[in-house]
Amino acid sequence: MTVLIKSLRAREHELASPQKQLHVLNDPDAPYKNFDDALAESGLSPLTATGVEILQVNVGKLCNQTCGHCHVDAGPDRTEVMSRETAELCLAALDRSGATKLDITGGAPELNPEFRFLVEEATRRGVHVMDRCNLSVLLIRAQADLAQFLADRKVEVIASLPYFQAAQTDAQRGEGVFDKSIEAIRRLNALGYGAPGSGLELNLVYNPAGAFLPPAQEALERDFKRELDRRYGVVFNGLYTITNMPISRYLEYLLRSGNYDRYMAKLVNAYNPAAAAGVMCRSTLSVGWDGTLYDCDFNQMLELPVGFGAPAHIRDFVAGELDRRRIVTGRHCFGCTAGAGSSCGGTTA
Repeated sequence: MTVLIKSLRAREHELASPQKQLHVLNDPDAPYKNFDDALAESGLSPLTATGVEILQVNVGKLCNQTCGHCHVDAGPDRTEVMSRETAELCLAALDRSGATKLDITGGAPELNPEFRFLVEEATRRGVHVMDRCNLSVLLIRAQADLAQFLADRKVEVIASLPYFQAAQTDAQRGEGVFDKSIEAIRRLNALGYGAPGSGLELNLVYNPAGAFLPPAQEALERDFKRELDRRYGVVFNGLYTITNMPISRYLEYLLRSGNYDRYMAKLVNAYNPAAAAGVMCRSTLSVGWDGTLYDCDFNQMLELPVGFGAPAHIRDFVAGELDRRRIVTGRHCFGCTAGAGSSCGGTTA
């Protein structure tokens, strides 16, 4: 049985390989246009960065959950973890970049031994730190003091919660995850997270469960606030709606369910120039667990590093050479530019 489980996991990772994903996404016979053509038609080609306001650091793929929509393909069996040396290089780049925000993601970033080092050093520098938290990690016995650690340093917590009911959340993130998420939010609320004027910001993230675009962000936020307060007595500051990117496990779902062409056509047809002008890659630089530089976290998972002569590793970071870099794009970018747009901070248009 152990051999069978290992072979199934290997097959899953084979299907999710960046090479296979790019082959599917870049099919020249696909019945929809290329992203660069859409940019050109809207006067945005080539797409370039406007600066490095946010340094987004992916500290690894280790996670205590295995979510069906995860674009990182994270899980308990992943071994990619950022080292102290690379974390120190990230801090040095932070000093030189002029970035005002450090966005720490994973996996479950808190499981990386260098997570607290990064948080402490960044907050000591006066940099605003964001923690992309899956909530359930706060309930792990070894992380019993994590919520207090985050609160003491006024770290913004950005947490995924697919819905305000258990069935939808557990279907996407695993059985029992919803109840754990509510308990984790209660712990954060008890420390002041989500309370007006506390300085402790808790924002939730919504991803659709199926092959469709998210609903209007403001309306969904109102629904979440009303229902989470009424049903469970928990509060939060804001809700970000994020479009599912056609990569990794979600791409596998689209192909397996026969929804890929329909979903891609939906993204392409919903292309919005205003959303494209505000995509997060223009003001964010993404750092992989091994120090490789990317224009965004999605390009990172497709192994598409920064290009066009820009420094490709954090050890070679030069702010002036990255501030106005040309962005590496592909058809997956339609996911960030459809409708009201999508970014790690929610809608862009």
